[in-house]
Amino acid sequence: MEFRKAGVIGAGAWGTALAQVCARAGLETVLQAREPEVVESIRARRVNEAFLPGVELEPGISVTPEFADLSDCDLILAVPPAQFMRSTLAAFAPHARADTPILLCSKGIERGSLKLMTQVLAETIPAAPAAVLSGPSFAADVSRGLPTAVTLACEDAAMGEELMWTLSAPGFRPYLATDLIGAEVGGAIKNVLAIACGLSEGRSLGRSAHAALITRGFAEMTRLGVALGAEPQTVAGLCGLGDLVLTCSSPQSRNMSLGLALGQGQTVEQALAGKRSVAEGYESAPAVRELAGRAGVEMPICEGVAALLAGETTVDGLIDALLSRPLKSEQG
Repeated sequence: MEFRKAGVIGAGAWGTALAQVCARAGLETVLQAREPEVVESIRARRVNEAFLPGVELEPGISVTPEFADLSDCDLILAVPPAQFMRSTLAAFAPHARADTPILLCSKGIERGSLKLMTQVLAETIPAAPAAVLSGPSFAADVSRGLPTAVTLACEDAAMGEELMWTLSAPGFRPYLATDLIGAEVGGAIKNVLAIACGLSEGRSLGRSAHAALITRGFAEMTRLGVALGAEPQTVAGLCGLGDLVLTCSSPQSRNMSLGLALGQGQTVEQALAGKRSVAEGYESAPAVRELAGRAGVEMPICEGVAALLAGETTVDGLIDALLSRPLKSEQG
């Protein structure tokens, strides 16, 4: 098993950063972009000015608007927003080879179906071997080659190891796992929890509250992950706890910055206005709440964020509801 040519579907900031990783790892890399202005910008100036300005792309990267140009790739990285994963994979399906692994790099839960991205892949391109890439990684850092460590999960251990070595590049270090559910659940839930941490920051509740939200949020993440079949040690790794700490600790996170704006008094509509990049927590929060209800798992922070985004409560109402919950064992 040897990978020489990678196709990256989705030329947002994260997709572009992963194209940089592939090129630095020595792969011929084709970046598929939906937006004509992105194609033009990269071809003319070697910069994705719309989503990753100021970063010159590696010479091994070419860009195309056509899925057909990815048909001879022996590795695909799928990086559309989670809520567009199904339609994107369905559009790519006629050009996918049955033996080509698809590495899912988007974090979220599909609204309506409550499916994880691996489940969406199984329904759209069932013959494709699946893997998941997730972990604490800002696109701006990765695109510039700053040190980053992530989880690469694949049920086929031999394929996972080959993918790990293939994508290992200067500054980019994948760690191997076989637990796809754990890798996906952590990445989806941390975005919702980051909104809560942004709310705390916007309301100036202090670092103690911030630490409590991360810790109790991690407990929620673990409970739901285990209920869905994840291994606790996966959720405690880079793709769960690691990603949670990063996303909840910097306004560079789109999800934390959304919460920050809401905490400072903006409406949801005002906070989202004019943003080209997607705050996945906004999309995933209703699905996380519904999934937790189906699984019988208590997730008061995530449930409160979903209620706030749906207009069912206010920021102060959410804070009061969390602080007035009955006292209980920390392990409960």
